Amino acid sequence: MVSIGSSYGSAELPDKPVVVIERAKSWVGLNLRDLWSYRELLYFLMWRDVKVRYKQTLLGASWAIIQPLVTMIVFTYFFGKLARVPTDGVPYTVFFYTGLLVWTYFSNALINGANSLVGNANLITKVYFPRLIIPSAAVLSGLLDFAIASLLLVGLLIYYGFPVTVQYLMLLPLVALATALALGFGIWLSALNVRYRDVRYALSFLVQIWMFVSPIIYPSSVVPQEWRWLMVLNPMTGIVEGFRASLFGKPIQWTALGYSTMFTVMILLYSAYAFRRMERHFAELI
Repeated sequence: MVSIGSSYGSAELPDKPVVVIERAKSWVGLNLRDLWSYRELLYFLMWRDVKVRYKQTLLGASWAIIQPLVTMIVFTYFFGKLARVPTDGVPYTVFFYTGLLVWTYFSNALINGANSLVGNANLITKVYFPRLIIPSAAVLSGLLDFAIASLLLVGLLIYYGFPVTVQYLMLLPLVALATALALGFGIWLSALNVRYRDVRYALSFLVQIWMFVSPIIYPSSVVPQEWRWLMVLNPMTGIVEGFRASLFGKPIQWTALGYSTMFTVMILLYSAYAFRRMERHFAELI
């Protein structure tokens, strides 16, 4: 031990430093213990993102409901009343709102996660902490918006008389799966966004395209059987269809859901390791 004296008393320093910051290897582990040590910072950043999102807004958290609600009204008129898109017997309003609820949460979480590192440049260049916490907080903070927007869905289900079934138990795992998928893409794209700022501009366009190739406006049953395997390759297909099936008491497409789960695990693991590999260059690039 080393003693340091001063006019305010004496203090003893340990022989070895408490935290050692080393240069990362080309392919590094996730270091989950380090992430767990900084879990309070994760909570703080999540709460900060929520407060910043609704700071000085007139309607506050009501915007979490307004966005999918207005889109549902537009879809109900154009795709329901005019185009007569089939919905497998489900009323247009609740069919569209269910898909938009999941998609709005996923797309917002994905975009917020992708832009999180660039938006926290001053924090990254000044303080040491696991950088993986930043996109994680950006994605997870969207769960509050999802919970608020779900209140309207509860009202719609009651209004149209949908019964509560045992399949409701699948809702939380499906939300967790959508969160993990958004987190996987958000982590990977946030690292790419630091090096290539084109990512931010291309992402909004690609997310819009992704929505139209996902069963948000239409059920996957409208796709011809010989082409339905292409729908399954979209990981959001199993999640959105599983969410609707759980609410409306319809059979769950386990093949699509199984693929979505496998894809989510793979993209999450790959993104986390790729993020850790690129992490050492963030401070100099950002």
